[in-house]
Amino acid sequence: MLPNEPRIIEIARVEDPRGNLSFLQNGSAALPFDIARTYWIYDVPGGRRRDGHAFRTASELIVALSGSFDVVTRDGDGLETRFHLCRSYYGLLVPPMTWRELDNFSTNSVAMVISSTLYDPDDYIEDMDLYLSVKKTL
Repeated sequence: MLPNEPRIIEIARVEDPRGNLSFLQNGSAALPFDIARTYWIYDVPGGRRRDGHAFRTASELIVALSGSFDVVTRDGDGLETRFHLCRSYYGLLVPPMTWRELDNFSTNSVAMVISSTLYDPDDYIEDMDLYLSVKKTL
């Protein structure tokens, strides 16, 4: 079941002296949706941010594969929460209709995003005023 608000989850981790391995797969208890799309964000200059947006229907899991960054979420009712991601075995579950921005990237960080939907430009809300307006109707 998908949470109503963003939350950190622990991702399966197999520890080994040769190096650790983490994985996600459809049907796992940690991931409350099936994987439809995966993309990654990289080469963001250190300390910089990415503009925010919300999804009407998509859920996401955001993972810091390398380095660190913050995810700032807003719920439309004034609650803002900052999550610091810096371990590849933790991820942030972001439910639909949650505004999110990524910022404070360390140099050479990589953010992996797993989505419950295929790419659909109509699912994006990239204007905060529109987001707040749509959120009020829910």
